[in-house]
Amino acid sequence: MPRFAANLSFLYQELPLLERFEAAAADGFKAVEFMFPYELEARELAARLKAHGLQQVLFNAAPGEWAAGERGLACLPGREAPFREGIANALRYAQALECPRIHVMAGLVPQDMERDQVRPTYVANLRWAAQLAAKDGVDLAIEPINTRDIPRFFLNRQDHAHELIAEIGEPNVKVQMDLYHCQVVEGDVATKIRNYLPTGRVGHFQIAGAPARNEPDTGELDYGYLFGVIDEVSQSCGWQGWVGCEYRPADTRAGGTSAGLGWMRRLNQEKT
Repeated sequence: MPRFAANLSFLYQELPLLERFEAAAADGFKAVEFMFPYELEARELAARLKAHGLQQVLFNAAPGEWAAGERGLACLPGREAPFREGIANALRYAQALECPRIHVMAGLVPQDMERDQVRPTYVANLRWAAQLAAKDGVDLAIEPINTRDIPRFFLNRQDHAHELIAEIGEPNVKVQMDLYHCQVVEGDVATKIRNYLPTGRVGHFQIAGAPARNEPDTGELDYGYLFGVIDEVSQSCGWQGWVGCEYRPADTRAGGTSAGLGWMRRLNQEKT
């Protein structure tokens, strides 16, 4: 069975962020991820991880001006300076949290430009960031995101992500393969797992039910089957990563996140 990490930006929203670590550990998670840690001190987050025996496996670099609609800076010409500042700060957090990977959001293609026009900026920024991150032993993750959720997002398809990694040419740049986004854009999810996981270029998975992005035992994807595919391919290629649970609990009342974890409890019972 894959190893699951609780995404604390999506799960346990009935609790303040610092209380979500304890809740995740109580529900059996051994690892966590979240979007942006920067409103809290790194030492405070590190203390919560240590207190509850959790591993931080992923967080995002700063996305730019989120409230103004920015969803990453990597592809934006003229925003190289804040991009570099954000990467440097993210690496400081990664060291403090002993986190092995940082997700670098690609950003939105400007309205007056096409994707091919901003691709050189994206490649140059990721190459620079990867070389800096390599000094700290940190991987960078790039994630294809569907344009229904984030219109004009630069990176949408798995094949596009792998093409970009080849062009960037840095071994510590990996794909963050979100199966929810993959289903919305492309489908044929199991085949893509079989094709791409053995390449060594997939660093992390994320899951959610499709199309509503709720628990993975809801919607049109058969995650029981897909987890079996991940296990099968992992055994043959040696992949030992994590699967981030980045979904919106359908029940948002107190205790809603834990109540919706029946899918994980069933898997644990089957394992034993």
